[in-house]
Amino acid sequence: MRFTTVLKRLVGCEQAVPEDAWFDEEAQVMVVAVRPRSRARRRCGICGTRCPWFDAGAGRRRWRHLDAAGLPLFLEADAPRVRCRRHGVVVAAVPWARHGAGHTYDFDQQVAWLATECSKSATARLMRVAWRTVGAIVARYQADADAGIDRLAGLRRIGIDEISYRKGQKYMTVVVDHETRRVVWMAEGHGKEVLRSFFDALGPDRSHRLTHISADGAEWIADVVAERAPNAVRAMDPFHVVAWATDALDAERREAWNRARREAADPDLARKLKHSRHALWKNPEDLTARQQAKLAWIAANDARLHRAYLLKEGLRTIYRIARAEGVDAAVQALDRWLSWARRCRIPAFTELARKVKRHYDAILHAIVEELSNGLIESTNTKTRLIIRRGFGFRTADAVGGFP
Repeated sequence: MRFTTVLKRLVGCEQAVPEDAWFDEEAQVMVVAVRPRSRARRRCGICGTRCPWFDAGAGRRRWRHLDAAGLPLFLEADAPRVRCRRHGVVVAAVPWARHGAGHTYDFDQQVAWLATECSKSATARLMRVAWRTVGAIVARYQADADAGIDRLAGLRRIGIDEISYRKGQKYMTVVVDHETRRVVWMAEGHGKEVLRSFFDALGPDRSHRLTHISADGAEWIADVVAERAPNAVRAMDPFHVVAWATDALDAERREAWNRARREAADPDLARKLKHSRHALWKNPEDLTARQQAKLAWIAANDARLHRAYLLKEGLRTIYRIARAEGVDAAVQALDRWLSWARRCRIPAFTELARKVKRHYDAILHAIVEELSNGLIESTNTKTRLIIRRGFGFRTADAVGGFP
């Protein structure tokens, strides 16, 4: 293999011509002298337009490249200046690195990938750069990847949720596209004003083109969606609906425990009710033999608490009916459940029935469209993983990098 071929493989850029290579004894680094091919010369470093030569600039300079044989490798080339009609006198572009950067494209890409897989400190140590350099490279790489891309283009079905990114009630609002399964918008904080800023960025025309929006039962989301996206169907996330029923069941369990402590002659009854939470919370198909025995004991000793458990399971079963028997059967089951919950004489579930009634249309839309916030919840899990790998972030912008 020819020596020039080896140099070309080391450089890894088709628009660069390697000229020479040597070992710098003083800096203890490998250096490869390169020059741009003729068609890549004398172009504006900002816009890439071919421009007339201005001067030699500051002379030759170096760009950090990926290591070779365990040694730092630098590319060295002339850095002349050109006169651009739009940007004035600027340093000419080079095909192996971004304008104004001290690292090549390949080096930036390697650092950006490592930063997604481990902490910045580990990335800095492995790539032998400063900790702040890793952050600058990631920001530069992200800006280059987002250039010319409109994340909000073509949105039709979106999911909205909030996530805590730091202790002390620090939240950020997240919007995910159900079609591409990608995060399209993040911003620090939560509430009406934050969500309105998303619709401001989206614009009124594109907001009116939204057809489906999945979310939890937060009133601030429902109010802003009704205000800014009147043509969109709001779908109530099934997970949160079932979570409401679970919370109501737990409230009745605590009430049954306190009632047993006050009224029951047998103190063992109150203790058993206190420790029945897991048997009541778990899905029937996931119960252990001991938990099944606990449920049978509750049915025999506290009919009201067992009725609350059946109400919780009845609401959860509605979504199974939708998948097995169709939408019409699920709608009928939901109406029957509402009638039962209103007459159950359990305060937590009568209040839940009123809550479900308020969100009746959104719950039906979730059943009909088979739309949930499962995608955005999984995205939030990945976001938390990134936060944990990075040992926390001080701002929401550091987590998402946009809008």
